[in-house]
Amino acid sequence: MLRLMHPLAEHIQTILPARITGTVVQTYGMTIAAAGFPAPVGSIAEIDRPDTKPLTAEVIGFKDDLTILYPHSGITGVRRGNRIRLTKTLPWLRVGENLLGRILNAEGKPADGLPVPILPDRILYDNPPPAPASRPRINSILSTGIRAIDGMLTCGSGQRLGIFAGSGVGKSVTLGMIARYTDAEVIVIGLIGERGRELNDFIERDLGAEGLKKSVVVVATSDEPALMRVRAPMTAMAIAEYFRDQGKNVLVMMDSLTRFAMAQREIGLAAGEPPTTKGYPPSVFGMLPKLVERAGRSAKGTITAFFTVLVEGDDQSDIIGDTVRGLLDGHLWLSRKLSTRGHYPAVDPIDSISRLLPDICDAEHLKAARAMRKLLGVYADNEDLISIGAYRSGSNPEIDHAIKMKPLIDQFLQQSVAEPAHLTETVGRIKELMLGTK
Repeated sequence: MLRLMHPLAEHIQTILPARITGTVVQTYGMTIAAAGFPAPVGSIAEIDRPDTKPLTAEVIGFKDDLTILYPHSGITGVRRGNRIRLTKTLPWLRVGENLLGRILNAEGKPADGLPVPILPDRILYDNPPPAPASRPRINSILSTGIRAIDGMLTCGSGQRLGIFAGSGVGKSVTLGMIARYTDAEVIVIGLIGERGRELNDFIERDLGAEGLKKSVVVVATSDEPALMRVRAPMTAMAIAEYFRDQGKNVLVMMDSLTRFAMAQREIGLAAGEPPTTKGYPPSVFGMLPKLVERAGRSAKGTITAFFTVLVEGDDQSDIIGDTVRGLLDGHLWLSRKLSTRGHYPAVDPIDSISRLLPDICDAEHLKAARAMRKLLGVYADNEDLISIGAYRSGSNPEIDHAIKMKPLIDQFLQQSVAEPAHLTETVGRIKELMLGTK
């Protein structure tokens, strides 16, 4: 515990006295303005309310002589003159092995109705990423248990991948399959801005009892204040960092990064930031890399991350999707066209990429994956001609081979939810299919 508390000890000199107080003078929408309250940005305060429990809020900025706070819940009962007290200048989170199998809210408190676990250690919510020079190269494979990924878009242990899709294309089901079949030691799942009913759907249908045993689920539903939807990914990543520093291989799955950005947009605009592209303030484009860079490989362990991105109207050039794509080590595109054909998981290998594939796969595996991608591309380029019967067999040997192989490739790429695929079996199958070897 002393070792984990050491980073906090370095900040002791910056912590302000807890007796700082102020008063409410007005509200702006969901924000509260306080006078005489010189607390730093990011600190936590309590606002007294008559006849009910105090309201917890976080300092998000300043305007003239006023301090702007964003509440952790609704502002019902707040009135002019209410007393505000500083409670924390450095928000921290209790952690420990007993978090495994639990469902937590954005503040790291139990949300599953079970007793509060005994957690001996504590860490900060917002930690800096590992120093670039201290990151070892990624040189080992993390199995996801999905043939389309392990075979053609192989993921490295410590890699960061995005899952891009429109609504209803199968992001949650794909995440559930990865969580159930991966060989990661610990899984941390962040459900950000989801509908309330989807929590139990995901846990019972997609994750399952076996998956939950080695998982920590952090949830902030769509009805919660924007501050909680921003805090939840930070909480999930902090928990992942704790287990990584224990020497474990951790898998983080965040659904979705888009709703995290939307929540920060609400907070940024409420704090007075100017809107930029599609109404997103500059803070959104500052926080996205700050969150994403916390994943990766360190000298102690690894955090492999899958971030889902909800693109508007299946538009691959969506502003958040385009920004996130440049921050990650690859992306998986879930195709609505494939899903409507009953092709699951609906991963489109042509529009997807793993930037670490050449570094972590052997030469034969890499050759087979590239050969399969080439055949799928040839077929896609000529699909219209083939579909209407305008292509004459024998006109082009490459197209003939693509037509012949397409049913076998589809059979390899399709996989039912209840069907695990082991890495060695997947690699053997793709080599045999494309190269005639195992």
